[in-house]
Amino acid sequence: MKNRLSPKLALLPLTLALAACATTQQDTSSATTPTAQTTPKGSFTNPLFPNGADPWLEYWDGNYYLTTTTWTSELVMRKSPTLEGLASATPVNVWSSTMPEACCNFWAFEFHRLKGPNGYRWYMMYTAGQDGTLDYQHLNVLESAGDDPMGPYTYKGAMMPDTWNIDGTYLEVNGNLYLIYSQWQGDEQRNIIAAMENPWTLKADTKHVVLTRPEADWEVSGRKVTEGPEIVQHDGRTFLIYSGSFCDTPDYKLGQYELVGNDPMDINSWKKSPQPVFERTDSVFGPGHNGFFTSPDGKENWLVYHANDKVTDGCSATRSLRAQKFTWHADGTPNFGKPLTPGVLVPPPSGEDGPLKTAIQGQRYQLQDGKTSQCIAAGAGVAACSASNSGFVLDPTTKGFFRIANSDDGQFLGVVNGKVNEDAWHNEAFQEWHLDVGMGGYTLIKHRDTGKYLALANNGLTLVDKIDDASQWQLNPTGDVAIVSQQSGKVVSTVKGNVEQSAWSDSANQKWHFKATDNGFFHISNGDQCIEAKDDAVVPGANLITGQCQTKTSHWRITPLEGGGVELHNRYTKQVLDLSSCGLADGTNFAQAPALGTNCQVFHLRETK
Repeated sequence: MKNRLSPKLALLPLTLALAACATTQQDTSSATTPTAQTTPKGSFTNPLFPNGADPWLEYWDGNYYLTTTTWTSELVMRKSPTLEGLASATPVNVWSSTMPEACCNFWAFEFHRLKGPNGYRWYMMYTAGQDGTLDYQHLNVLESAGDDPMGPYTYKGAMMPDTWNIDGTYLEVNGNLYLIYSQWQGDEQRNIIAAMENPWTLKADTKHVVLTRPEADWEVSGRKVTEGPEIVQHDGRTFLIYSGSFCDTPDYKLGQYELVGNDPMDINSWKKSPQPVFERTDSVFGPGHNGFFTSPDGKENWLVYHANDKVTDGCSATRSLRAQKFTWHADGTPNFGKPLTPGVLVPPPSGEDGPLKTAIQGQRYQLQDGKTSQCIAAGAGVAACSASNSGFVLDPTTKGFFRIANSDDGQFLGVVNGKVNEDAWHNEAFQEWHLDVGMGGYTLIKHRDTGKYLALANNGLTLVDKIDDASQWQLNPTGDVAIVSQQSGKVVSTVKGNVEQSAWSDSANQKWHFKATDNGFFHISNGDQCIEAKDDAVVPGANLITGQCQTKTSHWRITPLEGGGVELHNRYTKQVLDLSSCGLADGTNFAQAPALGTNCQVFHLRETK
């Protein structure tokens, strides 16, 4: 695993947060605001994100990924190459459910990169239940198709569907995998551990051992509660950090256990800290339900949590996302300090500005010149589109811009001294691009710093001032592609010739190929069948089907959008692929409609592995 600090810290190799200086780290409202000359790029203040209860954040392959409780039947994720950028990142629904037994009240998502039957995958554990009640909340698990935290995801099941259980997390120790979760037993909410067969199944003969119960005065404010268990590992030691007291009070806080024995299923192997390790101040209330991460360069440790700004706020949408750097005491235990005062400026995590070389996760494209049919290759060169080093990921940064990352050498296209080059990521505008609509089905790649357009001239890359044939690029998605709805998190499927959505199941009818036709347009095909309007209808609402790829309505263009999504425009009808009634259910139909810019018309292409 990369930059692994802990099982959950792990795959987030770089993380969320507040790389605050020692002076900034102190909870002092009298701190002076740095001048523009001394303010590091990417600095931010807490709260970083509103309505951010139960946050989980990972840094993986050059991006931060964030989920928070939604209270809906939708699992929403944001991603950004900078921590500050998460505040404005596009929310993408990566999975949703209409199953009666697990449709609603989505809480506390956690996604962990673990080794499953098919290698390393992301396992998304979340709490859900039934509409109209919180009496049936229980843990569910999803598995990613590949190594991209954005999915697509397959539902793997519920570990204890018939009992109330929430706030699940994983513990890996001594080569074994465990589930730690929270459950009411009598008038106490307790944290419990059980052994796992795989990331979504408990061992048949496992015991369920109580690890924490509310005993101390500081664990019983409002109600007797210990919940939200999280694991942090450092220098060979394992710590369980949990939330104590009722979340509806300002006294919600963090407590700590340490694994001091060899068997995590033996309560005598754990040692409790007698005092809380993170609690309210006079300006931050109810800090709890946390996660951990490391900085992009792996040198700093970070804490992410939710809290309130008012003593009267409780367990609701008032809880906001916060993050800050933490250190270690001389005895090797974590030193979280105090919650940072709102408004105190915090420098970004160390290493956020690179230099970074990594294979960015996301759909790979070949960037094909519309005039010569050559493709951009590694090293900012030009090669035949069959070259193995011609795959690029178009990765959104901020304000509608993208970075163009080569998936072969892990470097990024940029412009230095007027010349197009490729280098490690430095988080600079000279490495960012805007994707604009070109002629026909082509795309223009516009440089952020100069405002000029990427073009091919004399068998090399250059910048030009005007739009012409040399500056037209075809974005060719490679491999088997899942077309995922930003609205539902479900994928475009063909069922008996009809085009409708379904939850990702790695089925052949969910895998599409983009085959270039002419002038920058594509057939979107499944086998020898292509998406088209039934009877070549041009009216809004006309149903989409799969046919023989020979009709006027079987040609589509890819229109990139801010945040990494795309619209799929029909060449003949001038309308776009649209999710009917913005539905979440399997079987919801796709039709064509005028472009309205809604989530129901935004899709994310995911190359399946």
